[in-house]
Amino acid sequence: MILGVIPARGGSKGISRKNIKPIAGHPLIAWTIQAALEAEFLDRLVVSTEDYEIGMVARSYGAEILDRPAELARDETVSRLVLEHALDALGGDEAVLLQATSPVRRPGLIDLIIDFYKSGDYDSVATGFEQLQYPPHGVEHRRQDINSVFVNDGSVIISSQVTIKNRSLFGTKAGTVITSREENVDIDDEFDFWLAEKILEKALSEGWLTCPKIL
Repeated sequence: MILGVIPARGGSKGISRKNIKPIAGHPLIAWTIQAALEAEFLDRLVVSTEDYEIGMVARSYGAEILDRPAELARDETVSRLVLEHALDALGGDEAVLLQATSPVRRPGLIDLIIDFYKSGDYDSVATGFEQLQYPPHGVEHRRQDINSVFVNDGSVIISSQVTIKNRSLFGTKAGTVITSREENVDIDDEFDFWLAEKILEKALSEGWLTCPKIL
């Protein structure tokens, strides 16, 4: 079984009640729920939360709720522990991490990542982008000397149950998929929120994104 997990704790820094704050006409978390419900390769989807209101909102958009212990809803709690809790509670061969703070996903993205993972010998596969790494200011350099590093954007990460149980989200064989700049938006502050809303509105006007539906 491939288990989709959307972590959504009540406490959030930067933006109060971020996961259920309205954006482009719907709560933030609804955009990730909609993308997950459209995915054919996810066998089950849960929103992992300790917050009653978030659970009620997520359920209204069609998600199953997994009650998360308070000790796994702290600022320092890493995503791997949330996935491990979900796998222990519900079972599964793989877990797909879907961050609510990454609301822009093109149709079929989740299935594409799962298919890519299945097609190779991977412990995990993550979406993201290449970030240029410039030398420190004051150090002369040529353009050819500029390196880049892959940065996962939190939009879609699939990891095997074995990898997660071995206390790793990525393992030693970590695959990567470069996605568009529009999909790389990750909401951390008010500017990110504004930018994500503009992208969502543009996607809706162009017809390539499906609006969330209350069930």
